[in-house]
Amino acid sequence: MNTFRNLCAVGFLARFSYALARNPVLPLFALFLGAGPEAIGLAVGISTVTGIFFKLPSGALSDVVGRRRTMLAGLTVFGVMPFCYLFIDSYGALLVVRFLHGLATAVYGPVAMAVVADAAGARKGEMLSWFSSVGIVGGLLGAPIGGLLLDVGHSGGPVLWQFRAVFALSALTGMAALILGLRTLGIHENVEQGLGFRERLSRFAEGIREVLSDRRIVTTSCVEAAQNMAMGALEAFMPVYAVTVAGLSEFQAGLLWGVQIVTTMLSKPLMGRFSDSRGRRPLIAGGLALCALSFAAIPFQGGFWGLACACLVFGLGEALVASSSAALVADMCRQRHFGSAMGAFGTIFDVGHASGPILSGLLVAWLGYKTTFPLMACVLLAAIPLFLARVPEEAEQ
Repeated sequence: MNTFRNLCAVGFLARFSYALARNPVLPLFALFLGAGPEAIGLAVGISTVTGIFFKLPSGALSDVVGRRRTMLAGLTVFGVMPFCYLFIDSYGALLVVRFLHGLATAVYGPVAMAVVADAAGARKGEMLSWFSSVGIVGGLLGAPIGGLLLDVGHSGGPVLWQFRAVFALSALTGMAALILGLRTLGIHENVEQGLGFRERLSRFAEGIREVLSDRRIVTTSCVEAAQNMAMGALEAFMPVYAVTVAGLSEFQAGLLWGVQIVTTMLSKPLMGRFSDSRGRRPLIAGGLALCALSFAAIPFQGGFWGLACACLVFGLGEALVASSSAALVADMCRQRHFGSAMGAFGTIFDVGHASGPILSGLLVAWLGYKTTFPLMACVLLAAIPLFLARVPEEAEQ
């Protein structure tokens, strides 16, 4: 339990740091630098593209060389990269920094989840949900605090020093996560000693091959990817829609994201425990439906409370999906390949998360909000029958 508590504390600081630099600050900073809708979507999504390339190798590598080393490499990125935001003066520089900052969650995230899955036994849904919820608290605080710092003192919109103040706070908390991780994450490693490079490379490839050949794992990961596509679009364009169309303040835009996050945070552990005892498939299907309906409704809301209600329902749907999907993937693979499984899961859902801002940016520029959001919601609804058909009830056993 000490390891779990330490992981939660480090995860809180790391996610708080990352959230400060992401939402609503990132899309508004891209807008400040002169980016249009397509470019804003790319700026928000490009850090997730990093996860597409690095999450699976990072998870598989941790199965071979050990969890602690791999996690500390990710925490180093959390600690160092936020300082680079202080020197950004162009949209191109923002893209480079965002891509590199994405290494933080790409390396640390799947490995930390594998550590929790290693220790959770039959309580995977509950323990993974608790771990995720603690990280979500960091995101919950990061979004409105970042929005508040941008909202203070300038009625004409935030200026450069305000953005840099947010990024400086992100850098300080990222360093705190790294220092705490170095001091507390003394994880017992279940790594075979005496293996040469060739043997380790063979184990690395074996874990990846086993996970990617299981269509149930791939399908479940794709369902999470569909949900993350909508969430990525929401991250990118909820702040922009709230400020430029609904006429809300930057602080209110941050609060909207906080409504979604707090709903997910409070619901996840309860839903995770329910999925451990009653089954994961119904929660995933129901969560997809809630996300689809609330996402489609967003561009038809013109005030704070209507948008807040839509965010609340979306947050509940996200909790239903996320509390069960990672646990279901862990259920379906061998324990010594948990790192590979969490890496594959993270890679596939990052494809969705990265495509959400980019795709929605293109569609918003072409079709507008009121067509784009319902169109993307249809993807979530279409994923439900596909998931139920390809992942049978026996997968939960």
